Amino acid sequence: MAIELTEKADGKILEIVLSDKLTKEDYEAFVPEVDRLVEKHGKISILFDMRDFHGWELSAMWEDTKFAARHFRDLDKIAMVGEKKWEEWMAKVCNPFTSAEIRYFDHDHLGEAASWIEG
Repeated sequence: MAIELTEKADGKILEIVLSDKLTKEDYEAFVPEVDRLVEKHGKISILFDMRDFHGWELSAMWEDTKFAARHFRDLDKIAMVGEKKWEEWMAKVCNPFTSAEIRYFDHDHLGEAASWIEG
């Protein structure tokens, strides 16, 4: 599996570590967790920590589109922490698909990303 989930701040923050390529099965694992936390808190924040991340399989891209549409207003902040220029670009492309505030951080600023998402 290319995804690890960790709840923080009593579930108001979800840290998602992404590696390798995301699959449809990865979405089947994390979307119910996001649904549960949104049900509990109304809005949550997500920190995506992309480590050796290689994007999405085609079936996962469709799942990502459905996720964005379903949770357009459910996310407060999204911190995207990455290692590659295209990941920084991806953070900018995501803006029209969510009402959340999105910021990109280079991986050597993971602590800064965590502080921002908690603040």
